[in-house]
Amino acid sequence: MEADASQVTSGSSNDSQHDPGKMFIGGLSWQTSPDSLKDYFSKFGEIRECMVMRDPTTKRSRGFGFITFADVSSVDKVLAQPHHELDSKTCV
Repeated sequence: MEADASQVTSGSSNDSQHDPGKMFIGGLSWQTSPDSLKDYFSKFGEIRECMVMRDPTTKRSRGFGFITFADVSSVDKVLAQPHHELDSKTCV
């Protein structure tokens, strides 16, 4: 399975759920844990929250997650790097 592009989540300024420091991370390996996701992305800035989404029945990773950075400029640092590899999967 080819990796999905990392992208900033969208939302309007009136949306209380929108955090400009929050990123959608797609194309994750089934083996990627929240700790390994946090370890990789922490080189771009301080991470406030990190989660890998799991199937509620099987508890298996769904192949995507979210990172919330403390500083919005960290999102730009992630997006400035065109390739990211984590647990033998490349995100472009």
